Amino acid sequence: MEVPLRPSLPLPARRFRFSPAIAACLLVVASASAEAQRPLSETYKPQADQLITAAMADTEGYANLTYLCDHIGKRISGSEPLERAIAWSADLMRREGLANVTTQPAMVPKWVRGKESGGIVSPVVKPFHMLGLGMSVATPPGGITAEVVVVSNFDELKALPPGAVKGKIVVYNAPYEGYGKTVMYRVAGASLAASMGAVGVLVRSITPLAVQLPHTGTLVYDAKQPEIPAAAISLEDAMMLARLAKEPAPVKVHLEMEAHMEPDAPSANVMGEIIGSEHPEEVVVLGGHIDSWDVGQGAQDDGSGIMATLEAVNLIKKSGLVPKRTIRIAFWVNEENGGRGGEAYRKALGDKVLNQVAAIEMDGGAETPVGYGYGFGGLGRMRPGTPGAPTGPSDLSPEEQHSLDLLRDIATLLKPVGADTIRPGGGGSDIEPLMSAGVPGLGEMTSVAHYFDWHHTEADTLDKVDPIDFRKNIASLAVMTYILADMPEKLAGHKGMGEE
Repeated sequence: MEVPLRPSLPLPARRFRFSPAIAACLLVVASASAEAQRPLSETYKPQADQLITAAMADTEGYANLTYLCDHIGKRISGSEPLERAIAWSADLMRREGLANVTTQPAMVPKWVRGKESGGIVSPVVKPFHMLGLGMSVATPPGGITAEVVVVSNFDELKALPPGAVKGKIVVYNAPYEGYGKTVMYRVAGASLAASMGAVGVLVRSITPLAVQLPHTGTLVYDAKQPEIPAAAISLEDAMMLARLAKEPAPVKVHLEMEAHMEPDAPSANVMGEIIGSEHPEEVVVLGGHIDSWDVGQGAQDDGSGIMATLEAVNLIKKSGLVPKRTIRIAFWVNEENGGRGGEAYRKALGDKVLNQVAAIEMDGGAETPVGYGYGFGGLGRMRPGTPGAPTGPSDLSPEEQHSLDLLRDIATLLKPVGADTIRPGGGGSDIEPLMSAGVPGLGEMTSVAHYFDWHHTEADTLDKVDPIDFRKNIASLAVMTYILADMPEKLAGHKGMGEE
């Protein structure tokens, strides 16, 4: 007997009930996932536009730079003006409402220039346009009068026969081939000449511009060689000595310098913060160096750097933007002739150094901004053109390439101020200790069209800083700093040689 089948009945739909808390969590996760997939340039365009508009209308930053240059002026390490600049900067940060304003102690070298002079005494008589090099020793009392030997480079000097420079003054008449390449004559020229018996050194100033303007800067003595006095002379004087040296009569010069070192002096870095809303322990640090050479006003080098970075932070604060991570402004001390400020900052961080998620330095003047160099792993991986520096995508790890791509995306927001170039290789002297420890670094880049015309000279004065270019630098720094402190991801860095 056939049994009739019962018709199939549809199963009731299964209903899932979410609590409001679970629904909210899923919404947050979905929102965060979507946000992470959006280009940073899309996510942060409103904030970037807001900061650029504020920066291009700003007058406070340039007013602060004016005060620093005109009322404090040159600020060599160990000097009274530097200490006034430090106290004034800390007070300025407090008045701007930054949090945790502090001065971080650092002992700095104290080099004193003293009186100095020099000139050709034979076969013609003509005074030099000269400046003693930083950290140089003095001449004996009464000075040195000696014959000169003029060379164009180190190879020419080394090729001279034994005894050719003994008791003489070596003149490095090296044509300018870019600062990074030519500066070696200033830094290392004295010790090489001393190793061959020279009693003094004159260095053609490291600049492309011939306007009878000598450029100072630090030298580094080799501990294995005698320390001999060294001075920079103008391009015109160096070229004249080279012409005279080709004539039959010996060329003699007189050099007199009182330069000397005094005991290390107490000084300090200056710091202030905007506290992060979600990850206050993670820090994006930016700044420049508060010291300068003892000539000019230290306007471009590096008054413009510290005042532009400070105003960038001020504008972030005034705009009501609170990043997830902490933003810290730092005015490092003693960049010019020792680097003690950057070292003290790194030492104070100890094993928490990698809480510094990015470090930005501005130390190339405030001419038209063009973008940033992205560096990692310290000096060798930091400066374009140095051995080991990245030159293209093939030199980067996948993590570094991803970071470079993120930075290039951010940089599209900086097109209105022309700062949209990102290249591998960058950083700066003050953040080098951080980068060697594994912190990713950014060096703010400008056109440097005239920077090395004024660099380390009496001409480094406020009038060389164009207010519009200065505002563009503020805008670029404000946007880059805010996004790095707020974006979900972090840039990649790795430890440098000796730190791994």
